[in-house]
Amino acid sequence: MTTADLQVLLKRHFGYDQFRPGQEEIISNALAGRNSLVVMPTGGGKSLCYQLPALATGGVTLVISPLIALMKDQVDGLRSNGIAADFLNSTLDNRTAAEVERGAQAGAVRLLYVAPERVSMPGFRRFLGTLDLRMIAIDEAHCISEWGHDFRPDYRTLAELRALFPQTPVMALTATATERVQRDIVEQLRLDDCRRFVSGFDRPNLTYRVEPGAGASDALLDLLEERKGQSAIIYCFSRKDTEELANRLTSAGHPAVAYHAGLDTNTRRLTQERFIDGDVPIVAATIAFGMGIDKPDIRLVVHHALPKSIEAYYQETGRAGRDGLPSECVLFFNEGDRAKQEYFIQSMTGEARAVAERQLQQMVDFCRLSTCRRRYLLQYFGETETREACGNCDTCLAQRQEVDVTVVAQKVMSAVIRTGERFGFAHVGNVLLGKNLKRVRELEHDKLTVFGIVDDYDHDGLRRVADGLVDRGLLSKAEGKYATLSLTREGRVWLRGHDPLTLELRIPEATKRAKPSRTGRGGAVDTVDSALFDRLRALRRRLADEENVPAFVVFGDVTLRGLAAAMPVTTQDMLRVSGVGPAKLERYGEAFLTVIRGHVNSIPPASVDNVLPVRGNVGTPRSTTGHIADDRRLTDTHNRTHQLLQQGLTIAEIATSRGLTHGTVMAHVERIVKAGKTVDLTPLLPARERTERIATALQVTDSDRLAPVKELLGDDYSYDEIRLVRLALQEAKV
Repeated sequence: MTTADLQVLLKRHFGYDQFRPGQEEIISNALAGRNSLVVMPTGGGKSLCYQLPALATGGVTLVISPLIALMKDQVDGLRSNGIAADFLNSTLDNRTAAEVERGAQAGAVRLLYVAPERVSMPGFRRFLGTLDLRMIAIDEAHCISEWGHDFRPDYRTLAELRALFPQTPVMALTATATERVQRDIVEQLRLDDCRRFVSGFDRPNLTYRVEPGAGASDALLDLLEERKGQSAIIYCFSRKDTEELANRLTSAGHPAVAYHAGLDTNTRRLTQERFIDGDVPIVAATIAFGMGIDKPDIRLVVHHALPKSIEAYYQETGRAGRDGLPSECVLFFNEGDRAKQEYFIQSMTGEARAVAERQLQQMVDFCRLSTCRRRYLLQYFGETETREACGNCDTCLAQRQEVDVTVVAQKVMSAVIRTGERFGFAHVGNVLLGKNLKRVRELEHDKLTVFGIVDDYDHDGLRRVADGLVDRGLLSKAEGKYATLSLTREGRVWLRGHDPLTLELRIPEATKRAKPSRTGRGGAVDTVDSALFDRLRALRRRLADEENVPAFVVFGDVTLRGLAAAMPVTTQDMLRVSGVGPAKLERYGEAFLTVIRGHVNSIPPASVDNVLPVRGNVGTPRSTTGHIADDRRLTDTHNRTHQLLQQGLTIAEIATSRGLTHGTVMAHVERIVKAGKTVDLTPLLPARERTERIATALQVTDSDRLAPVKELLGDDYSYDEIRLVRLALQEAKV
């Protein structure tokens, strides 16, 4: 199958004009009948890597997915794209399950989703033998590895599928796998001949922040207030914590529900469905919630407790911003948090305990960073990162200033010496601040001359100074669980001298959250019409409720924003918006176009055809009742485009200067003219000969649709040229 053939399927069923990086190569490998391991960041388009081959090859593709609650959403999404899909799990009664099996045997199902537990059942394996099985896709493949963060014994039985179906290609997929876990996946699934596709772990649309655990309650409320009504997951340590936090947030005006493994199956299912459907915006959950959750518009993931490993943290934060739009990941950290995780680690033995201790220490090291957090994450997963700063984590975004730390540095280094150079910063800081703690008293460090000698820094401020001294090479910090501080040779030399010392320190006020940059996938500036976006969201909600599916199954936020920016008024224009394919256009197109047309004209959609321009009065179209068109419906983005038009800029120049697409600016021009603003269209029109030919074609076809005109003129003429000439004809300027 050629690239052109694959792109036809991509547009027809998924609404995209081109593949994301890495997808086409993975799909081609699958179509060639070869095994593959796909490691791709959440939101990178892993699912399409097996869904599109399923369309191209025919037969049945078996998809093994760990969450039963997720299967229905995935199947609903595929069906809305015109793809035959179904699932088999414990929620189905025997009669329904038998119908699904018969459909798969008859070739009426292209993708069949099942849980890993079902694969071990002898009856199900016999059923698989009756299918035209073309491919096996194993999602969340890291669950097969004991070295991964979410090991599931049921995944180990999947290796037996290789013996039953040795000629059927297998695609194992995950967003989270170190090099060691990747090797283990290949070994456990017996995929020795597979190709590995590692697309990178960077999620550029996510902002990573670590904030002090002290004051977390107020800081969390501020976060939720900034993102009022948006979807958020808050991970807590215990079941009790989730319930208390959900009640507290709800009382504070932020509706939230709790989710944990102690709830009965039906309550867990309903809770997850309410969150996915958007009925409740916030879930306070233990880590039992969310693996593989297919909700693209989660804007905030908060860790109210310390994750047990970098893998777990990356997987959990990866649930934010799957649609590529800006989202935030915030972790509240206390030095004492590690003790809760260590309590469970103590029950382990042997290598498992050593691995858990090492993973926890790496997580603590991440929280203590004074350098780029994204760089640390990428290097953890073995990805080379050349940038020193990503520009989108708290340490990179923080404002810094040169501070004279001569006196406080002397105090810190003296305290390190007085306490024997065998303690970490947490204890040294407590001594300097004069904390009346049991541990300090037991060691009689409350009797030291350095006890309580600092009153102009808090604990966080002192830590920033200590980190700066480590970076400068004056202090040394041991690796591992006990990150004890000691003086270096250079530090001892400096301490004996009297040289002043300045460090570039973060300004504490700068740790407050900045508004995320208004960029989405690819860095395009977000210039949507907010009023139209809200109307489209309301329509999406209504359609989703009618079909009993999550809202994003209709259209995701990225597509809605594309519609709100481009404001298409014809089916052909709507097809140009990313995420709109023929299947969804046929299903939802007219409903969305009706809302967009009504918004563009600011009159009831049914009355659009009653507005007729009066020839001769350029820029002041009048209705049949004689009223001048209301120009107050223009937004700031339209007015900015109008200003640039008046300055003589072309549509292409405006698009470049404002970071918009050509089609979006064209839609602005149409709306500006219809709103009654003065616009000289003559400089924007194509050459006179082309304009005359387009005008003739418009008269010959006598259609409100542009497609017949384009078909008559041929590929040498663009839709935008036709739209401009039509607009000029309506204004009697040709």
